[in-house]
Amino acid sequence: MIHFPSGAITLEIILRWLHLLAGITWFGVGYFLVLAGLPWQRELDPGTRSKAAPPLLRRALWWYRWASLVTVFVGLWLWMREVAADRRGAGAPASSAIWSFFLLWTLAYVVYMGVLMSPVEALRKGPVLAVITAALVVAAGYAFLRINSHGWETNRVLAIGIGGGIGWFMMFNLWGVIWRFQKRLVAWTAAGSMPPEAERMARLTVLAAQTNAWLSLPLLFFMATASHYPIFGSLT
Repeated sequence: MIHFPSGAITLEIILRWLHLLAGITWFGVGYFLVLAGLPWQRELDPGTRSKAAPPLLRRALWWYRWASLVTVFVGLWLWMREVAADRRGAGAPASSAIWSFFLLWTLAYVVYMGVLMSPVEALRKGPVLAVITAALVVAAGYAFLRINSHGWETNRVLAIGIGGGIGWFMMFNLWGVIWRFQKRLVAWTAAGSMPPEAERMARLTVLAAQTNAWLSLPLLFFMATASHYPIFGSLT
């Protein structure tokens, strides 16, 4: 016999379903752009590219950016509810999880953005940027665990604090670099006229998109870890 619960548990499953649906859309479009969209554009002659690429990219980027917002903010809502429930259950007067989440992961992105926009070209070489980005993510994750080591934090709170933090980083990267530059590149491509700064913007867009694609791998690992692999403590 099927039983449909009511009340808070119904809201919980609706939010989780929305979070998963938006996340699949976000990552799916991102993988499409990196694995298929960008290589496809390089194979087109300029005339074909100016006609075929802009309509496709406008639609893809619309889904890409708005799905990221829904994924992150619905996920934060769910996570904050989890933090509050665990804190109350432990009788803790306050939690450092939320403020440390926003501080550490925003700071990590600010440093990354400074490196990406730096006048030092060597910092933007793929392997160098990858090492710097990995170091920032590891440092932010480690600091988050150290700050939130009171003993009452469950595996879900800590794992999502890291996985969700990577998502927070990726959302800023999408809106701050990929979308900001790509919308100009799409307009210039449609007009068939690329100004001198277009090459630099295209390079930065590719680097940011590749960064997001790679970061999605540890993000998904920590999201799965939250409820299925207790590396940071108890699942309950």
